[in-house]
Amino acid sequence: MADVGKEDARLNQVLARYGLAGSQAERFGTGLINDTYLVTVDVDQQFVLQRLNPLFTPEIIRDIDALSRHLASKNSPTQRLIPADNGDLWVEDEGYAWRMATFVPGICLSMLATASQAAAAGDLLARFHRDVRDLKIELHSKRLGVHDTPHHLKMLRTALSDHREHRNFKAIDVLAQEIFAQAELLPELPHLPDRLVHGDPKISNLVFDEHSGRGVCMIDLDTLAYMPVPLELGDAFRSWCNPRGEDTQRSEFRLDFFSAAVNAYAEVAGGFLLPQEWQSFVPATRTIIIELSARFATDALRERYFGWNPDVFADRSAHNQVRAAGQLELHRSLCAKLDEADEIVQLAFRNG
Repeated sequence: MADVGKEDARLNQVLARYGLAGSQAERFGTGLINDTYLVTVDVDQQFVLQRLNPLFTPEIIRDIDALSRHLASKNSPTQRLIPADNGDLWVEDEGYAWRMATFVPGICLSMLATASQAAAAGDLLARFHRDVRDLKIELHSKRLGVHDTPHHLKMLRTALSDHREHRNFKAIDVLAQEIFAQAELLPELPHLPDRLVHGDPKISNLVFDEHSGRGVCMIDLDTLAYMPVPLELGDAFRSWCNPRGEDTQRSEFRLDFFSAAVNAYAEVAGGFLLPQEWQSFVPATRTIIIELSARFATDALRERYFGWNPDVFADRSAHNQVRAAGQLELHRSLCAKLDEADEIVQLAFRNG
């Protein structure tokens, strides 16, 4: 109870910097990195307060501000940052950076249930990519190595070497050896141009209109990066096309979801993507799945990066083992459908 009281006092201290002391603040969302709270002043006035993970430099908030201003200038719905009492875009408190943003009404999903939702997701991400094409910004966070798959595989090898005494080493080593074997089978991606992208387009980072189902906006913009767009789409498809989510080993890559998402994306983005970009969607999806499996297996040994659910799993290692195994199963599921997946992409962009 003392810890709860201390947390409430800290929250209220931060809220006071925004003139919102005494407002209700409740845990919000399913993010794995930042701590997020929904702040309610009254029924018509809500905000989103986030405590940034120290992994992120607070200066990236300036990037988010520039992006949101750019999107707003195009009449694209987006969160807007709220300055603190001194005009700064974030508040420093006990070694953490806090930021406040407007709340965009709508719903966020932890996984998709229908192909129409996948289509709405594809349309929204394509509109985001279209709207940021002309934004020239020098990002404060370079996110070097974010999708450097060989690097993440190397980190897994290092973790195996450093944590041989880990209580779950044998089970994790079995997972790791399969990850390495599958990585050897990944096709090499061509050299592709870097574009400004969201950086983490998993389904929970998209807001949908509760009534129409249309995508409203992208949220959690800490991950902005310049990278080849197929890697962004690969990260999206591995999330959107797995209706069973990340917390089970029984993953499945749904081609009907993939088809809906690709076709909706192509309708908007077909005019500005290069053929070698969209032709890389499927191999990039495979690459991201294996990369993420390696990252989960690494943290199953190191136990210090990804958040975990203590209501379901015994510890962080157990949760990340399930996540790693689930991504491997997702890769197997996709590999059984490669010809169909490639044909879906070809038809979507050639028809577009």
